[in-house]
Amino acid sequence: MARLKEIYRKEVVPQLMKELGFDNPMRVPRVEKVCVNIGLGRAKVEPKLMDSAKKSLAMITGQQPVVTRAKKSIAGFNLRKGMVIGCKVTLRGDMMYEFLDRFFNLAMPRIRDFHGVSPDVLDGRGNLTIGLRDQMIFPEAEYEVASKLPGLSVTIVTTARNNEEAKKLLQKLGMPFSSS
Repeated sequence: MARLKEIYRKEVVPQLMKELGFDNPMRVPRVEKVCVNIGLGRAKVEPKLMDSAKKSLAMITGQQPVVTRAKKSIAGFNLRKGMVIGCKVTLRGDMMYEFLDRFFNLAMPRIRDFHGVSPDVLDGRGNLTIGLRDQMIFPEAEYEVASKLPGLSVTIVTTARNNEEAKKLLQKLGMPFSSS
């Protein structure tokens, strides 16, 4: 079992039940899934870039990524329906907790001039999306592959009903929030 999952079950659930006044442990918010996405607008002119992005994302998350395609044509972006525009991975279960553990404890402290995540990035429904400019903050990333790629976005989807519940949950799991 993942280390963070054990911490959630043994420490976080009882603390949140007490803080939020819940009488049933199933009512306590939990992390449902984590989506990691790389958008590659340049992939239409540089097809080898997609292979690099897939390799990098697979190394970072430990799961094979899915190629994302354009849903409709947009003339202003020279985009046609069905063109490859990126890749993504959706993590659930133990792999999700392993990724979050590495993300909170290894990757985030390596971000340059990082003072914590702003609480304003929560979307109102308890979900959080963080855009990262550099993939090299992950220890698994290879410099030759990741240095050519753009950043990635990490979306953490929770079952929290509001931002306050989500912030408390993520703080207890180890997410560093800024004080402002």
